[in-house]
Amino acid sequence: MSLPIVRTVAELRKTVAGWRRDGANVAVVPTMGALHEGHLSLVQAARKDADRVIVTLFVNPKQFNNASDLSGYPRTEESDAAKLAPLGTDLLYAPGVDEIYPEGFSTNISVDGVSQGLCGAHRPGHFDGVATVVTKLFLQTGADLAYFGEKDFQQLQVVKQLVRDLDIPIEVVGCPTVREEDGLAMSSRNVHLSEPQRRSAPSKSEILFDVARRLSRGAPVDETLASGKQAILDAGFDEVEYLELRADEGLLPIDRLDRPARLLSAAWLGETRLIDNVKVEPR
Repeated sequence: MSLPIVRTVAELRKTVAGWRRDGANVAVVPTMGALHEGHLSLVQAARKDADRVIVTLFVNPKQFNNASDLSGYPRTEESDAAKLAPLGTDLLYAPGVDEIYPEGFSTNISVDGVSQGLCGAHRPGHFDGVATVVTKLFLQTGADLAYFGEKDFQQLQVVKQLVRDLDIPIEVVGCPTVREEDGLAMSSRNVHLSEPQRRSAPSKSEILFDVARRLSRGAPVDETLASGKQAILDAGFDEVEYLELRADEGLLPIDRLDRPARLLSAAWLGETRLIDNVKVEPR
């Protein structure tokens, strides 16, 4: 059975209204397509919790600060739909740009605090684009639950903050990062890695877990982060944008491990930017 695909807000809302009349609750999994097992794990989690599951597929131009990155982002709707159908997905919402941002669109949603630093510092406007499109998708689908991966941990915090601040009646659920067998965090961008780069890429995850263990055992934060950055460069990465320890709650920078925290990093391997994060628990 093929997966139903809708492309307009009107058709989407008509379908959801029918589900509501039948007493169903609704989950949404927002994506930009190029689906991998990480995305599919979100759909499976949503399927366990909700009567109906919507997956959205929209490559959002407002969250790209690089035109070549936007044009090069993989677009694989047909294969994405084929992956979703066996999982019990009820609907794929795949609107065009004009449906999301019609002529005259002039509203921008900005979330302060958790969007500052990390990816926010290196991708100007990115989280404004995320917050704006996610708000629209929540309002368009009218979902009760929304599922996001923890790999994009800062993004997850931005979404949770905007839901709290704007009183949007939806529960945001964070799901664990899904990794390849060699430890590399799954990402749609991994397809851009050459074979030698793909062999080198998992070393960054190994280094993050090692740094996290050392921090948990009481190693000094600044020195340990500095050695971690150097280890990533020594592993063949071209640039480390950041390697930081942040509080799990609120993403505040911390210089000593006195609360549950996250070790977050972004680094370039050739032309591919890889992000990852791991939990760090105090002793």
